[in-house]
Amino acid sequence: MLQDFRSYAALDQPIAGRIVVVAGANGMGKTNLLEAISLLGPGRGLRGAKGAELGRRDGEAGLSWVVAGHFAGMEGEVVIGTGAEAGQERRSFRLDGAAVRNQAEIARHASALWLTPQMDRLFQEGASGRRRFLDRLVWSLEPTHAREVAAHDTAMTQRNRLLAEGRRDARWLAALEDTMARHAVAAVAARRSLAARLNGALEAGVAGAFPAARLSLLCPIAEALDEQPALAVEDALREGLAADRARDAAAGGARQGAHRTDLGMVLLPRGIPAALCSTGEQKALLVAVVLAQAALVAAHRGFAPLLLLDEVAAHLDPARREALFEALAALPAQCFLTGTELAPFAPLAGRAEAFLARPGGLEHADLPVP
Repeated sequence: MLQDFRSYAALDQPIAGRIVVVAGANGMGKTNLLEAISLLGPGRGLRGAKGAELGRRDGEAGLSWVVAGHFAGMEGEVVIGTGAEAGQERRSFRLDGAAVRNQAEIARHASALWLTPQMDRLFQEGASGRRRFLDRLVWSLEPTHAREVAAHDTAMTQRNRLLAEGRRDARWLAALEDTMARHAVAAVAARRSLAARLNGALEAGVAGAFPAARLSLLCPIAEALDEQPALAVEDALREGLAADRARDAAAGGARQGAHRTDLGMVLLPRGIPAALCSTGEQKALLVAVVLAQAALVAAHRGFAPLLLLDEVAAHLDPARREALFEALAALPAQCFLTGTELAPFAPLAGRAEAFLARPGGLEHADLPVP
């Protein structure tokens, strides 16, 4: 259910299929729909937008907006809602109509993973995008990871401000550096654990016909954790941050911390770094990782994340497209697929619920029989 969200004035659409196809011309609101669904889990959604950017436009101003969804899961049926007043940056959550204290309460009932066309540039752009992708994978498995990253980043921002202002209160800086060190090691340890578990799942072939990948962390903290216990790594990071104060003040940011993690990925068995793969191979690698992660979450938490695959078939050849459909049919996850036409989804006839996106709404459609 949507109210004044992006291009939707109002939408109240029952969706029952475990695989859902939404087709329509560009600009019909397909990605907006996936974004709305992504906002019903923890985090800032598939576009990373602020609350004030999400309301339907009325002239120059954005309106108040609401997104809500009915979920049937391991703990029974719940209604999750989120929204923001006009102009508000932060959004609030509701669970069965009651306000929630933090997003961890929402994470008990829903999480989402997604692939979008913008992520096709993941291996050509900076480390921050790859780190966000990795963190979303960790959050879907360990919801408390979000708090570790947020606590680290908040302490780092405060430390950067003090250094930039020339305020060298040693005790204040030491307290912030202690917070950074503790949460940095916890966050990187969770990333490291997730990469190892995903590598195991990919080697076991849970992604079906998609190519196996090997993930690695390009991160000094992760390398230290390979050799030393976590407390020793924390101590070394505290000492390093204290020693770097003058250098970080001049550079305008911390040289060490969880914000320096980068994600490496290699296409197996050819051993080619993802950055050197073709666009189709990169898309296949990302699909393989997301499918493996969905299987891990289902095994670990008892429910699989929602999969939001925006235009995912665009760079897949027909064989890999059918392999994707077979893999989705085997997963215990609800999946939403978008595309400009229904025809590429014909192999899902009889297995998927299909809609055509129209201005401001959806209408049921039949998939063509292959």
